[in-house]
Amino acid sequence: MPSDNSDDLFPHLLNPEGTQFINERCLLRTQDGFRVVLVSGIRLAHYTVGDHMSEAHAMVSLVDQGWADQNDVAMAFGCSVRTLRRHQRRFEEGGLPALGKTRGYPRGRARLTTKRQCCVQHLKSQGHSHNEIARRLGVSVRAVRKTLRRLGWKATPAVQSELPLPGAETTDPSRRAGVAAVAAHTEPGGDPKLSAFSPASIPPSPTGSLDTNPSNRQRDRLMARLGLLDDASPLFGSAGAVPRAGVLLAIPALMHSGIFECAQQIYGSLGPAFFGLRTTILILLLMALWRIKRPEALKEHSPTALGRVLGVDRAPEVKTLRRKLARLASCQRAAQLGQALAQLRVDRRGEALGFLYVDGHVRVYHGQHQLPKAHVARMRLSMPATTDYWVNDATGDPLFVVTAEVNAGLVKMLPGILAELRRLVGSRRLTIVFDRGGYSPKLFQQIVAANFDFLTYRKGRVRRIPARGFHTRRTRVDGRTFTYLLADQEVRLLKGRLRLRQVTRWSEDGHQTPILTSRRDLTSAQVAYWMFNRWRQENFFKYLREEFLLDALAQYAVVPDDPTREVPNPAWARVDAQWRQAHADFDQLQSEYGFEAWTNLEQQRRTMRGFKIAQSKLEQQLGEACERMTRLEARRAKIPRRVPVQSLSAEPVVKLAPEIKHLTNLVKMVAYQAESDLVRTVAPYYRRVEDEGRTLIQAALLSAADLEVTATELRVTLVPQSSPHRTRAIAASCEELNSLDTFFPGSRLRLRYAIHSTP
Repeated sequence: MPSDNSDDLFPHLLNPEGTQFINERCLLRTQDGFRVVLVSGIRLAHYTVGDHMSEAHAMVSLVDQGWADQNDVAMAFGCSVRTLRRHQRRFEEGGLPALGKTRGYPRGRARLTTKRQCCVQHLKSQGHSHNEIARRLGVSVRAVRKTLRRLGWKATPAVQSELPLPGAETTDPSRRAGVAAVAAHTEPGGDPKLSAFSPASIPPSPTGSLDTNPSNRQRDRLMARLGLLDDASPLFGSAGAVPRAGVLLAIPALMHSGIFECAQQIYGSLGPAFFGLRTTILILLLMALWRIKRPEALKEHSPTALGRVLGVDRAPEVKTLRRKLARLASCQRAAQLGQALAQLRVDRRGEALGFLYVDGHVRVYHGQHQLPKAHVARMRLSMPATTDYWVNDATGDPLFVVTAEVNAGLVKMLPGILAELRRLVGSRRLTIVFDRGGYSPKLFQQIVAANFDFLTYRKGRVRRIPARGFHTRRTRVDGRTFTYLLADQEVRLLKGRLRLRQVTRWSEDGHQTPILTSRRDLTSAQVAYWMFNRWRQENFFKYLREEFLLDALAQYAVVPDDPTREVPNPAWARVDAQWRQAHADFDQLQSEYGFEAWTNLEQQRRTMRGFKIAQSKLEQQLGEACERMTRLEARRAKIPRRVPVQSLSAEPVVKLAPEIKHLTNLVKMVAYQAESDLVRTVAPYYRRVEDEGRTLIQAALLSAADLEVTATELRVTLVPQSSPHRTRAIAASCEELNSLDTFFPGSRLRLRYAIHSTP
């Protein structure tokens, strides 16, 4: 019979202490400071514990001789597979002595190469600190300090911090040393070594680039690698029928938006890079206009073809653009950029800001993290999502966007939005238009007290107005006449403390739509027009979802959220649902009891006692339902209605990282504004601009164009459009764009537009 103890049945067969199996035929045994490797009982290696060279040789022998695989050996010896592969490579290259190589950087060898030493001396002569030099070169501050000490560097008077344009002479020896280092290590494909490279030997370039061939930017890339270039200057070449070059039509509108100046002031620089801040912003904007909706979609397009339009040899790859976005997001300044862009928009288009439209857009989340839910009106569902609130002007163009904390409603977000608007527009009195999501009489008081007016729909049950109270009213806006059937009256809310104006519209189907406003200077038809003009903002959301992929997540990263944030208690909701069901059952039984009392025949039951005896079962059920309802009500009262979110789950409380999404939203906003500006330029020359204006501009931006480069101009000649009248409209728009005298960002090339006539 087996015993109850848990001892091994064969204690004499236990493995001795210090034995570790590698696989079924190899084992490792350690005892008294020595270690032996056995293969099928035969000793393969024997060494002292701490002899790293012998241990590495034993690991390499086990793998190379086929006794064990890399994963088993690495696990048995307590190292990674990568370390084992490194041992194998060293043994193949240098034999057993290579395995005895000491850890760390070899003593006596310089940490930086000769060209980097020249770069360190050059940057130090410009007045940069040790920390800045170390950051640019990707080394430690200690390495920079030792290099300067070894070079015998001494402080010299400050020199010009900018790299001179090619062709300009310089007497600074450190600058000559840096350029000479570039020359000594540059060997473009197909060209001889540039051993005699110097600033004077480079032909002058109007763009400030060290390269002269637009398809070969190796010099500029090397300068960026050495930390001497923060952004590559655009360099164009003349070519015919360049794909997607029509997007250059949007450059004047993009420059007018001020995004490049605002980004320069807020972010400063991305550090030494070929694709610097200006080029990165330009790439993101042109991607939006090209309808390249995600960075991953760059893989579907030729980098060389896109680079010819951008003024570089190759457009950045997906990982490069992702890295630039992450670098910008790490600065946490997207909100500042949005405020600066909005301020410029207000200063330049203040006349279009009499009426501002505020509405929320819900971005649905389909990832694995637990996020707060929001009601998605277009799906009629409550789903994990993030809510953005957009402010648009009277023409439907966006002004700025904010992300709501934990899907806060419009009633909660509107005071903060109004404070931001007051900072942007000063003391001007604006009219804010929003839907029923912002309906709150107390909020209306705050809006009026903040020197704003408002327009919104009235929410809840409203007494219908008789048909005789409606009259036909008309208004004329932008050359068009709008006719409504309206009733105008005064209403009081908050027990008479708030007096507002209500304009009610009678629809053809008999439906009445009440509109509340604080403005009494407008006619009733004007009130209806500006309220129903909200369709522009709804169309804006639809257009951005379909054309710019507004709902796409720029990244799936999450950041910690406030764990003390209070949310509805699910336990309270469950008990409340049970109470509601019990209340419904009680009402049903009460109705049945009343119906039985009403249909009671007095000839059979003349007294109430007789009726109760006859309906004793129903009366018992009614009493039980009342008791259950009372019990659930008392139970619900003991449960808190809201609890901290952390108490509901052991998982950490997170939210989607907002920075990159906010930044990409701003880019899409500026791209949409640029399209709107182009539509306005073509409007006088195209009759169907209301229906086809954006389609026409989109086709022009995606069309091919001839590029011709002169000393001072970049001439862009588009191919003909699909019909003669569309070609004539784009030609007229090109004439207006030429009058702006716009320079391509980062260059001295003035843009000149034209279009080939239709054959």
